[in-house]
Amino acid sequence: MSYSDAILDSLTDTPARLLTLLSLLQTPREWSGSELSLRLGVSRRTIRRDVDRLRELGYPVQATMGAEGGYRLVAGKAMPPLVLDDEEAVAIAVDLRAGAGHAIEGVEEASVRALTKLEHVLPSRLRRRVATLQAATIPLTWTGDGAIVDPHTLTVIAAAVTGQERLRFGYRSGEGAESRRQVEPYRLVSTGRRWYLVAYDLDRADWRTFRVDRVTDPLPTGARFAPRELPAGDAAKFLARSMSRQQPELGLDVTFEAPAAFVAARLPASLGTPEPLGDHQCRVRATVSDSLEWLGLRLALVDCEFRIHEPSSLAEYLHRLAARLTRASAPSGAVSEADGRR
Repeated sequence: MSYSDAILDSLTDTPARLLTLLSLLQTPREWSGSELSLRLGVSRRTIRRDVDRLRELGYPVQATMGAEGGYRLVAGKAMPPLVLDDEEAVAIAVDLRAGAGHAIEGVEEASVRALTKLEHVLPSRLRRRVATLQAATIPLTWTGDGAIVDPHTLTVIAAAVTGQERLRFGYRSGEGAESRRQVEPYRLVSTGRRWYLVAYDLDRADWRTFRVDRVTDPLPTGARFAPRELPAGDAAKFLARSMSRQQPELGLDVTFEAPAAFVAARLPASLGTPEPLGDHQCRVRATVSDSLEWLGLRLALVDCEFRIHEPSSLAEYLHRLAARLTRASAPSGAVSEADGRR
């Protein structure tokens, strides 16, 4: 290395240079030593030394032989930290917010964990951009009853769960009663339609489940706690038991005018396996504890003719819904005299 190269390299911020080098190598192309030297303003010998430092940190940088020689980042055995520019960080945060609301088993919880980590380190200017983009696109979670989960609420709760930190928040019950709660958050659980928090309620000295769309102003208290033993041993099982106590069970019995495989691909597994009644007909029997509104929606989304045998309350609900939709779809002013008297 020449004396001038040594002086130039000594004046360069090594951590910042390594981050810049890593950002370049993460692009899907190979960089020659001379290109990197020019981009970073250091000698090629320094580039080789920096590449060795990245390898020591666990980044699988591959070098190719030749007159120029080249470097690129390849897939390794473990996931190393990534360096993101502003645009990439905003795009990923927006996608994670949307992913957290999708009913794909296992993905929604992982999305919230990743979103919590990312938003924790996002500069305030990028947080504002993410919030603006999210508000202009779609709600995080559509629950079927107009309830929307605030992504900030989700990430605050997730951080408190991970950090084992007590949490205060406002809560609205199903009957509309407002209260303040102080809890030891245990787990977030997604049912695909809604998010729930399983937590130990300190004021009531008992385990409780909370619908996250009814939580307001969550505030970590800073007080740490040692996790208690959950009675059910598993948060998902505890939530299922809690929901079954809140919602009366219904015996579902429906015949579909479509093959069993067609119906099975369009119904949640919780509604059971369709029983073939021939090549173009099947029957679904199950014991469920879901609302009539949700059951009606799921059956309609199968997109075929069906007949409800049980429960009668579901058939009555769909009859009322059909009448309301018929009136809503009628041309303006074409309301019948009978409808007008209602």
